[in-house]
Amino acid sequence: QENHLIYAYEIQVPFYLKWWFYVLVFLFLAATFFMIIRYRERTLRKRNIVLEDTVQKRTLLLSWQKDQIEEQSDIIERKNKDITDSIRAAKYIQDAVLPPEQVLNSIFNDSFIIYWPKDIVSGDFYWIKQRKKDILILAADCTGHGVPGAFMSLLGISFLNNMVDESCNDSPADILNKLRSEIIKSLNQKGEEDTMRSGMDAALLAINKETLSIEYSGAYNPLILIRNKELIEFKADKMPIGYHDVMEPFTNHFMQLQNGDQLYFFSDGFADQFGGPQGKKIKRGKFYNWLLEIEGLPFNEQSEMLERKFNEWKGETFRVDDVVLIGIKV
Repeated sequence: QENHLIYAYEIQVPFYLKWWFYVLVFLFLAATFFMIIRYRERTLRKRNIVLEDTVQKRTLLLSWQKDQIEEQSDIIERKNKDITDSIRAAKYIQDAVLPPEQVLNSIFNDSFIIYWPKDIVSGDFYWIKQRKKDILILAADCTGHGVPGAFMSLLGISFLNNMVDESCNDSPADILNKLRSEIIKSLNQKGEEDTMRSGMDAALLAINKETLSIEYSGAYNPLILIRNKELIEFKADKMPIGYHDVMEPFTNHFMQLQNGDQLYFFSDGFADQFGGPQGKKIKRGKFYNWLLEIEGLPFNEQSEMLERKFNEWKGETFRVDDVVLIGIKV
């Protein structure tokens, strides 16, 4: 009877405790794991195929874009070279119409001309004309710089050459008045809102070496006289050589010079240069102080000193404008 009871208990053991159940579970889990692995492998292969296809398409697209960029870059480079070559050719023309600095040096032993175009060609220019009674010297600053300014400078030089000859007796103010009329007429300036307001600022001197007298007229650009270590500024009229809302005749200043007087006239490109410790403009006050600091030096050294001071102030800052500056000792 005890044996019979033991056998009955063994018959009632749950199936999930049987060895074969564990074998089945193991086989089921192994099959499931294998199927998951296969599924992931197939999915990964499909993703890789799609990814490879996408990468290939993107590579082809990037290669095409690179070719297009290189082609456009070559076109831009060629055009820039053509434009630069044209501007350099224009520079030869502009330099040809400017009087050589030796002309001024042959008239005044102590003199210099600083002429620094910003963009190959310049909107600033200078002009010298020797008449029977005196020498006319002009420093001018045209509207804009680069090519537009250079066109204006050539226009101004052409008008001056046509208006003034050796026998001309016009005062500097008369010449500026006539030059303004020619500029307004040639550019068809009528004062309307859409009319181009191009023109120029200038300082024009007539120096008589025999009498040591001088006449000066200015459109925005002043004349500086240094005498006995004192700086005297002769104010210009506050109107340009070109159309202006109020156009009155330019003022003609007359003064008697003394031996050793130093004269300076210029465009605003020097004083308007940014730089220094705080990135500010030089401004005329500092520029005038520099002129007083160097007034005792020979004029070739004055030119070198001004260039050094300008470059030290400018530092790594870009040039903002053309520069013309003329110095004369009588």
